Amino acid sequence: MRLEGWPRVSGWTIWLIVLFSQSAAVAAQSGGLRAETIRAIESVVTAEQQQQQIPGISLAVAVHGTLRYARGFGKADLENDVPVLPDTRFRTASIAKPMTAVAVLQLAEQGRLDLDAEIQKYCPAYPRKPWPVTVRHLLAHLGGVRHYQRPGEARGTEHFFTLHDALRLFAEDPLLHEPGTRYTYTTYGYVLLGCAIEGASGEPYEEYMQHHVWKPTGMTHTRSDDHFELIPNRARGYAKLDEATYNRLPAHQKARAKVGQLINAALHDTSMKVPGGGLLSTASDLVHFALAVLDGTLVRPETRDAMWTRQQMRDGTKTAYGLGWVLNEHGPEGNSLVSHSGGQAGTAALLVIVPERKIVVALMTNLQGANTAAIVSRVLLALEQELEE
Repeated sequence: MRLEGWPRVSGWTIWLIVLFSQSAAVAAQSGGLRAETIRAIESVVTAEQQQQQIPGISLAVAVHGTLRYARGFGKADLENDVPVLPDTRFRTASIAKPMTAVAVLQLAEQGRLDLDAEIQKYCPAYPRKPWPVTVRHLLAHLGGVRHYQRPGEARGTEHFFTLHDALRLFAEDPLLHEPGTRYTYTTYGYVLLGCAIEGASGEPYEEYMQHHVWKPTGMTHTRSDDHFELIPNRARGYAKLDEATYNRLPAHQKARAKVGQLINAALHDTSMKVPGGGLLSTASDLVHFALAVLDGTLVRPETRDAMWTRQQMRDGTKTAYGLGWVLNEHGPEGNSLVSHSGGQAGTAALLVIVPERKIVVALMTNLQGANTAAIVSRVLLALEQELEE
């Protein structure tokens, strides 16, 4: 995942750079957007969808702190001709991280978890290392816990029934560096945070999230992406056939395939990383989540502000990451931006908040590697007139 800044430009001409057809029914809109704004947004989405060959897209937009637009475009399942509906569930991938971070900060507010305590206080199954690894280190990706390294690890197919089971993938591995000295993005660090939530709350991770994060904010379609369960409205995931894979095909398959065509995404069981990248959600649910963080429903305003503050390494160098969120101080018209992207087998998603304007845009797709930043930046441009009211 690359973390880079947003270039500062005039007006609403923004080009998002963040670490990583046929439309279906339109959702009910609370307040609604102007007709010309909707036309502009839908023109952007359909053009990008066609250009990028994205099977299905779900988009939701909040303006002035209210969900104003939600719509599905294209297909959730190409083989069975299933359209994307407002309640179609897509993989969130790493957008699970800010949700997990909010849960950790809730427990900290309640005095049930100390951000500066060693992670083993709440997750004793994780072995001690030569240096202390704190909860805060892990929230900020400063803990030295590794990310994916082994071949095929990012799309593993082994099923893990508990978070403790998943720890064995990395728990015995050495830290990459002394905590606090370097920024190292890590999904496994967020698996440890999920373990800490369980230890501090006494509830399984998903039950805690359901009771204290998803249900209170009306996130009725968010849950774990369980490989074995029958989950209504789960989108199928797709990828594009790359040249290396094409070259490995036998002659009879090459005859009916071509580089760049849509194929089913590789199998991937995300139980290895539920708190860091193993959830399902909808674009509307993600907007509800962001608004609840923005308005202080899930955590206190001072806690939210701490989450949205750039963390720094021991030498004083600031990172582009807060506590669970990607941060940029040079967004549209000088406004700050808070975001998180997600990408894994069969999905690409992006959640963006412009706090000063109370704008939220959530985009979810079922195409691995889709350029979600290009779409969201153009959606923000289409909102320009609406925001000038």
